[in-house]
Amino acid sequence: MDASQAIATPYAPPRGVEHVNVRHADRFTVVGNHLSQHRELSLAARGLALHIQSLPPGARIGIKALAARLPSDSEHRIAGALRELEQHGYLKRTRERSPDGRIYTRTVSYNHPDPAAGGKAQSVAPRKPRSAPTPPPAPAPLADPAPLPRVPAPTAKKASRRPLPQPQNPLPQFLRAAALLLARLKHQDAELSLTDAQIAYLAPGVAAWFERDASPADVRKALTEELPRPVRFPAQLVRYRLTVSLPSGQTLPAAYRPVPMQNCDGCDRGFRAPEPGRCDDCEGSA
Repeated sequence: MDASQAIATPYAPPRGVEHVNVRHADRFTVVGNHLSQHRELSLAARGLALHIQSLPPGARIGIKALAARLPSDSEHRIAGALRELEQHGYLKRTRERSPDGRIYTRTVSYNHPDPAAGGKAQSVAPRKPRSAPTPPPAPAPLADPAPLPRVPAPTAKKASRRPLPQPQNPLPQFLRAAALLLARLKHQDAELSLTDAQIAYLAPGVAAWFERDASPADVRKALTEELPRPVRFPAQLVRYRLTVSLPSGQTLPAAYRPVPMQNCDGCDRGFRAPEPGRCDDCEGSA
């Protein structure tokens, strides 16, 4: 009789990932699977969302600030990832105005977006909530409450936008200097790039500043100081600052003030002179 032989089971290597988890006691961030396994977000957007959620409150997360903190990613890639997070409800950026009139960008990061607040439905199906006990019925009110007064909708019209300041005497040298200043703004800040049509529209506003004894350095400082990031509409921002921050005063520099017209005391003809008197012909005949 043949002896029975034991056949060894061949070794099957494990398939898939194996996790080695260590419990964190400090310096950790809780992230839901709805973000880490999101099927519509790119890996760059998911990684940027994780980085933003790990930052302390008040940290700057503009495109340039993130690019300086993450040198391996370009500003273009970071801007695209921020747009993805906004589209799916993980980030919300709104432009608001401070009490001193400056416009800034307010950024809110959501670790779990609410679909009712504008976020898209997540690709990962959420777990079914446990059934809660049925609450007892509320007692019937003793009397019908008085109806609340209806508040009428506001009928006041919004304030119209202030017009762009215009120079009283549009001197050609002022307009040329204003156009050159606006065209060179992009060399000082790349986000302040203006088209030729926008420069032609905004140049009279800069010339109005020159009439009020403002130097080109004063105009550049007013247009480039403490800019909101990112600058989405540079022409509108420049127009707003030229209008709101217009310096007081209505006089031209002394070199460009026109000489007033006077009537000659002798022949009653018009001539230009700083004070009333006689024209050159009447002075010569006298």
